[in-house]
Amino acid sequence: MTETRKIVIGSRESALALVQSEMVRDYITRPETGVTAEILKMKTTGDRILDRRLDQIGGKGLFVKELDLALRERRSDISVHSLKDMPMEVPEDLPLLAFSKREDPRDVLVLPEGVTVPEGADPWSCVDLSKPVGSSSMRRVIQLEKLFPEARFESVRGNLQTRLRKLDEGQYGALILAAAGLKRMGLAHRISRYFSPDEVIPSAGQGILAVQGRAGEDHAYLDGFEDVPSALAAVCERAFVRELDGGCTSPIAAHAVWAEGTLTLRGLFCDEKTMVWDTCRAERPCADRAEAEAIGKASARELKARVEAAEKASK
Repeated sequence: MTETRKIVIGSRESALALVQSEMVRDYITRPETGVTAEILKMKTTGDRILDRRLDQIGGKGLFVKELDLALRERRSDISVHSLKDMPMEVPEDLPLLAFSKREDPRDVLVLPEGVTVPEGADPWSCVDLSKPVGSSSMRRVIQLEKLFPEARFESVRGNLQTRLRKLDEGQYGALILAAAGLKRMGLAHRISRYFSPDEVIPSAGQGILAVQGRAGEDHAYLDGFEDVPSALAAVCERAFVRELDGGCTSPIAAHAVWAEGTLTLRGLFCDEKTMVWDTCRAERPCADRAEAEAIGKASARELKARVEAAEKASK
């Protein structure tokens, strides 16, 4: 009789993080794996500090420190992360083991509960612009300011339920959130409008889950979990951001789609000092991770050169 192996999954304690960890748990505990699993919940530093923007307190690496420590102390065996919240540099001893199939990567508009959008109307027209639009992401804000210059954007922190409560209490006229989290929480009905990647380029990794573990161990129970198109997109997007020296809070965006041997990348780079920014689109043949990474790096270098040239021309 095969001995049952117990796997402890490290997770942030928010409702969304737990739903995402449960998705991985359900996969690795299929009868044929011989695995049982439990979830170890943790409150991270990033979850505790809610009165400042992430770029003011050290970036989204604050969401993974406690999870990394649990792995190193062997209190957990794997961690489950939203890939968009992962630092671009990952420790060699704690590699990313697999990327999930991507959920809807788009950003969305969420209106206060009870606001009805007339048939045929643009939901944006129903935003109460006497109040701020809540978004803690400079990436989102600089793109939305171009689309909607009449709006005022302000930071909103907290987990998904907290942000929605603040919206419904009247603190904000609307929120800009990721579709993936709302859909995973069964809250797709709160979405009033989707922004296409041509309108608002998503964050690198948005909609993808990353499983992290200790190097050199047997992770055969994850076989088949990784989605190849999502993995190629993730590698490309993260290479793009790394090449621009951007952390998760930098106003940088990257969204790649792989289909039938071709990788299409949309990217955005903003110089934080001058706030000059531009976007790019690349479409290249891609067969593996090495080619996906090369596409991301080359696109980043080309876009950065364009932004620097624009800065010089404006002086």
